[in-house]
Parts: sequence; structure tokens; C-alpha cells
Amino acid sequence: MRRSLWWLIAGARGGVNRAKIIDILNKRPRNVNQLSEMLKLDYKTIKHHIDVLQENGIIVSSEKKYGKLYFLSGKMEDNYEVFLAIWDEIKEE
Repeated sequence: MRRSLWWLIAGARGGVNRAKIIDILNKRPRNVNQLSEMLKLDYKTIKHHIDVLQENGIIVSSEKKYGKLYFLSGKMEDNYEVFLAIWDEIKEE
């Protein structure tokens, strides 16, 4: 999980935005539109990051089609401290 998080956050373009999404979803579930408004990013940009995070098992979604909510996966919740350590290290750079 640590390697995946390093790649998703520090090793790839858009990693900072993905880290912000993880941080927000840790507090409470949100939909793409809410994330877009909070982060002041285009809907399509957020949707791309959501897709990347889902493909890597970092987040999961509700079953709804419209207004689908996204949550941290159980695996991500179990490794949230690893995420925080990586996030702290990146913010310092």
C-alpha cells in the first residue's frame, strides 16, 4: 500500500490533488460535484482523479448513479497513517 500511495501522490502528476481528495473523503463522503467546488477544479479533472483512486483501491463509491458518493476503502482507512506520513513529507518539499 505504501508504494501505491507514493506513486499516486508523490510520483505522478496530479498527486497533490489526489491527496487533497483523500484528505477530504476521510472527513466525510462527497460526490464529484462537491469535490469540484471544494477544490476549485474542473468536474472532469476531479472525475479523472476519482477514477485513478478507484482503480487503485483507495476509494469506493455508493451504488447510486446520480450524485454518487465516494468513501475511503477499508484498505485505505487501515493505512491512513501511511498516507499522512507521505502527505506530510510532500508538503514540506
